[in-house]
Amino acid sequence: MKVVGLLLAGGQSRRMGGGDKALRILGGIPLLDRVIERLRPQVDAVVLNANGDPARFAGYALPIVPDSVSGFAGPLAGVLAGLDWAAAHRPDCSYIASVATDAPFLPTDLVARLADGLDAVDADLACAASGGRAHPVFGLWPVRLRNDLRRAVVEEGIRKVDLWTARHKLVTVPFADEPVDPFFNANHPEDFETAAALLRAAVG
Repeated sequence: MKVVGLLLAGGQSRRMGGGDKALRILGGIPLLDRVIERLRPQVDAVVLNANGDPARFAGYALPIVPDSVSGFAGPLAGVLAGLDWAAAHRPDCSYIASVATDAPFLPTDLVARLADGLDAVDADLACAASGGRAHPVFGLWPVRLRNDLRRAVVEEGIRKVDLWTARHKLVTVPFADEPVDPFFNANHPEDFETAAALLRAAVG
């Protein structure tokens, strides 16, 4: 299975007070750098879903893919943009793996385990879970469903990930949440303090 890694940074970061949450510094380097470092070895290509001026990400030398649906339509719009990019630019990749760019501890075996879960039950889609909670934006999405997703987002106005994935065979793959939940996400300013403490503990 060949996979495009999709970094989801298309939101408005309202709970962080706006701005590019992914570019905030954590442990001396931008949060986005940490996420890329963990995702890149797992996939065949990496693209960044972000809206607005792409120049602010120029230093990453990544394809920047904005939402094709206007009005900040949520993560499904980002996934759709990633699926369209894969179909146009990497037709050899039949899946995309999406990750949030505010999760500095994401698993280094995320894609492999999602793929194994998909194969085990012949599912259409896979998403991650930890601590009894599903994390639908950390998922494996087949490019063949992109037109179905486009109809749902554009024609039906669906915004919640779960509403769309429920229409297909979805497998949820659990990950251990100890010693650190790998899907810990920095949504609020205080979360960065928690993440920095977790990083220090890991290094120590």
